[in-house]
Amino acid sequence: MSEDLSHRYPKTVDGERGQFVIRLMQASDAGDALAFARTLPEHDLLFLPRNITVPKVLAAWMNQLDKGSITSLVVMHQNRMVGFSAIVSEPRSWSPHVGELRVLIAPDVRDAGIGRTLIQESFLLAISRGLEKLSAQMTIDQKGAIAVFQDLGFVAEALLRDQVKDHEGETNDIIVLSHNVADFQARMEQYGLAEAFAE
Repeated sequence: MSEDLSHRYPKTVDGERGQFVIRLMQASDAGDALAFARTLPEHDLLFLPRNITVPKVLAAWMNQLDKGSITSLVVMHQNRMVGFSAIVSEPRSWSPHVGELRVLIAPDVRDAGIGRTLIQESFLLAISRGLEKLSAQMTIDQKGAIAVFQDLGFVAEALLRDQVKDHEGETNDIIVLSHNVADFQARMEQYGLAEAFAE
């Protein structure tokens, strides 16, 4: 399936903290994304392959938006960026059918349910890009995030011990979760729910 879902955004979501707006990320969001990333505890960033609080790293991400290898959503609340997601894939690799889902939510809105909604929207974008499998990584102690992903059908696939090291030299384990997107879509189409899901 390859379908342009840009018509879905911006999308307003009523949450426990009021209204949130989810929209597609643009290169012009670089400054806000950098400022948001720098407000997060370092531990929240350890699952990322690169440190997005470094301007050059974030600039490379914005460049990939234009090339299409990354699709990102941002969450705005009261004119403040409070979260974003990225679906990263390598079309010229041996795994063009696989995408990695990365999600970051500001600590002060994590109890508002917006993280779950952002994952669901990102999942839909992955389907629209024709991806067949999604993976997600996080540190093993992020139990709330792990529970949300598992509730949405992700299953644990690997545990990478001492995989990342913070600035203080402490190592952390990373858990890898995955979801068979192609199987999910096939079941949706079988029950005639694919169009309703994309509305």
